[in-house]
Amino acid sequence: MSDIDDAPRWEHFAHDADIGVRGFGPTPASAFEQAALAVTAVVTDPRLVRLERPIGIEAKAPMLDILLFDLINALVFEMADEDMLFGAVAVTIEGDRLTAVARGERVSRERHAPSVEVKGATFTELAVVEDRPGWWRAQCVVDV
Repeated sequence: MSDIDDAPRWEHFAHDADIGVRGFGPTPASAFEQAALAVTAVVTDPRLVRLERPIGIEAKAPMLDILLFDLINALVFEMADEDMLFGAVAVTIEGDRLTAVARGERVSRERHAPSVEVKGATFTELAVVEDRPGWWRAQCVVDV
């Protein structure tokens, strides 16, 4: 594979009335960061989001997939509660603990033109897997 194939990235995948979010990276934490950007990308282009305000997130779970579920739901909560969007998320995973700092800004209806509201992560297609040595995929379907 080329270097471009190995660059951390996010994507969406179709799922009935909802939408799947997927992140790829060389570590689970990197894949989580990309999946978090995919959540923002459901609403707007993450590149439009100014990195003005940090929000800390912590989670503890015995499995990586549950940590992803908890991270996405924490981001969705902050998006709704603080009326924010996030353009960057830095994730650290140590054992069963996740810490993250999401950076973003309050929604600007004009600049962000939000198209839909993400209501939460689901267990549908929830997975955190090492697709090949040193290349991780983190995904789930989010309710919109």
